[in-house]
Amino acid sequence: MIYTYYIDISQFENEQLFREKLSLLSPYRQQKIAILKHDKDKNRSLGAGIALDHALETYGLKEKSVEYEFGEWGKPYLKYHPNIHFSLSHSGDYAICSIGDRAMGNDIELIKPGHLKVADRFFAKEELDWMRSKPDEDEITQRMFRIWTMKESFLKATGKGISLPLRDFAVVVDEENNKIRVQHAFNAKYYHMKEYPEISGYRVAVCCEESRDVAYSMIPIVL
Repeated sequence: MIYTYYIDISQFENEQLFREKLSLLSPYRQQKIAILKHDKDKNRSLGAGIALDHALETYGLKEKSVEYEFGEWGKPYLKYHPNIHFSLSHSGDYAICSIGDRAMGNDIELIKPGHLKVADRFFAKEELDWMRSKPDEDEITQRMFRIWTMKESFLKATGKGISLPLRDFAVVVDEENNKIRVQHAFNAKYYHMKEYPEISGYRVAVCCEESRDVAYSMIPIVL
């Protein structure tokens, strides 16, 4: 099972609530938050930490008590819990945490019109062709953000992050069969993709290593 928790970070504009929830997190997360300059960024980082804290409760753990180690390309892992994998992301007013028993990555993006030039720079031909196969500009924008979140989640799932060029792989959407696959030569693994439409105005994607029996669940965090 892969759980994805999401939280509205705008509530942390309440300073008392911000400080209360900050005290629940590890020194590592508190330091990450402290060095950020803008309140919105601090709130997003706090939201990611709180989402992870809630996710770890499934395993009887608290974020404050875990230790981290980092992969070659900076991906965080739980030092003494190698069988627990997680991924964090935030955008706009939301932060998310996905957690489960296999390598994974996730991404959330606030949909903003006027960003289509990003696709020309970073998308593979197959992705551009699918994105522009609809004449409606709003649908093109939706597809652009769908591809972007799925590409980002794949990068995180591999552990390579931005060291893997975005044009070196393609997210292929098969609408007829309602399937999504990642066309790549990075390794011999198959990656499964899950999208969530629950948060209006946002795109959310979770990518994990092959497992045909995997189930997904998205859970709101209510403080």
